[in-house]
Amino acid sequence: MATILDGKAVSEKRLDLLRESIDESGLAPRLATVLVGDDPASALYVRMKHQACERVHIGSINVTLPGDARTDQVVGTVNRLNEDPEISGILVQLPLPRGIDRDAVIQAVATEKDVDGFSPVSMGLLVAGRPVFSPCTPAGIMTLLAEYGIDPAGRRAVVIGRSIDVGRPMAALLLNADATVTVCHSRTRDLAGVTREAELLVAAVGRPRFVTAGMVREGAVVVDVGTNRVDGRLVGDVDYAPVAERASAITPVPGGVGPMTIATLMENTFAAARYQACGPSP
Repeated sequence: MATILDGKAVSEKRLDLLRESIDESGLAPRLATVLVGDDPASALYVRMKHQACERVHIGSINVTLPGDARTDQVVGTVNRLNEDPEISGILVQLPLPRGIDRDAVIQAVATEKDVDGFSPVSMGLLVAGRPVFSPCTPAGIMTLLAEYGIDPAGRRAVVIGRSIDVGRPMAALLLNADATVTVCHSRTRDLAGVTREAELLVAAVGRPRFVTAGMVREGAVVVDVGTNRVDGRLVGDVDYAPVAERASAITPVPGGVGPMTIATLMENTFAAARYQACGPSP
């Protein structure tokens, strides 16, 4: 049976250590979230992030805009936060309502405050192997793997999904860690044949139980990024029970990648505060 990669336990440990570091630093990191519209799931995620801020002694504010806000209004809000010296990090909650230019909004976030790691500059630095802020979900996965002593170096890694939020930055982080990386997507031929080659498989496709046991190599490490509601229950992109019989290690849903995403956001926010106070780390 596979080792459970317990993201909840690892995130709890890292948040406790982070709180100590913040208290000892003399800094006052502060996160600003921007929530556009009244989507219940987005509102829940924002509340969870603010609860995490409170736990680690990061100040936080939430700016809420109506669902019919124009792109220029959202960009204007981001620009005001960019100019506020008391704000260390800015997170625009995604997805944005239809009609808002997501790229324009993300590009507006100052690089030194881009704790989500989605801006073109942040992504470019990541691909160049010199990341300042990496997107929180992929970075959290890398931290989780490290906590369990799973080194991607030399492994054949397959990422299912090529989104700018997870798939592409995940591939870049794995490549930077010396894995041999393949990215699969809707046009991939013989997907199961490709995934069966993976020693490390990351599923970020957004389809419940999409990855079956027949798609997984015996002894593979399987990371499930999916969060899908099925019959009132949260399930991942991986058909958990049968895949766990084949895998050497696997993340559960819930309790795997999700908590690591929030912990990484907190770490990025503290790193942003340090960067703004002291400059880049040597």
